[in-house]
Amino acid sequence: MKHLLSIADLTRSDLDELLDLAASFLSVTQRETPKVPALRGRTVVSLFFEDSTRTRLSFETAAKRLSADVMVFSVATSSVKKGEGLRDTVATIAAMGIDAVVVRHAAAGAPRRITEWIDASIVNAGDGRHQHPTQALLDAFTITQHRGRDLSGMRVAIVGDVRNSRVARSDVQALSMLGAEVTLVAPPTLLPETLEGWPCSSAVDLDPLLPDLDAVMLLRIQHERDASTRFPSLREYTARYGLTEARARRLRPDALIMHPGPMNRGVEIAAAVADGPQSVIGEQVTNGVAARMAVLWKLLGAGGDVV
Repeated sequence: MKHLLSIADLTRSDLDELLDLAASFLSVTQRETPKVPALRGRTVVSLFFEDSTRTRLSFETAAKRLSADVMVFSVATSSVKKGEGLRDTVATIAAMGIDAVVVRHAAAGAPRRITEWIDASIVNAGDGRHQHPTQALLDAFTITQHRGRDLSGMRVAIVGDVRNSRVARSDVQALSMLGAEVTLVAPPTLLPETLEGWPCSSAVDLDPLLPDLDAVMLLRIQHERDASTRFPSLREYTARYGLTEARARRLRPDALIMHPGPMNRGVEIAAAVADGPQSVIGEQVTNGVAARMAVLWKLLGAGGDVV
């Protein structure tokens, strides 16, 4: 395994191996000194052309806990502001001697193009509306921590701005590979143009689904991609699709409530629900470090000791 660009590139065996590794590294993160020398001498570059908090910090933390050296690229203070293109930017970074690049870019397919230009391993940290494979990995890991590896018959709803969501596409692929039945729920204008290639179903009404769900993933409205122009108002959206306290009470007591972040509290999810006993949103963040440690070790450390 040289790169991680898409969940679609993984086999079920690959996914199981990454989930097993994530479990091993989760125990590492819970130690008094949460660090191992697994990637000592390796260099990982954090190359983010879009804003990020959770994913960027999670990857940087993961690399440091594996004892890798970390280079952080800042677009705001780089030659990108002078007009330098993506190819020249990554070529310059590669010439410094690196082992992996974690890249987020607004253009779908950008990480795959980078694999054609340099020899380092490339990890897709989000490309346009296309893929976010490590988010799917941590989401799947979080669910399997509660429900076991076989998710056959488990019913999961992904609710919100699916049309613009790279998280939704990657989650559908990963969860369906593990046996879950996934339903995308959104206004028609926020569903994908077609479900071809999506191993799931769709619905425009959330309420009838609530009593039968085992997990519900809320997605934020992506204002930066003009999503808010596709429905009358945020108030109406919340009234029909927000996980309010009243809707949360209709879920099964053991149903998991999830969100990839950042959250718009009071829009797609009520604050009390996000902080409630069924929420595993905090676990997702914690598990993100372990999942990304698993990915980096798989790409750069295979053949050595995990811990």
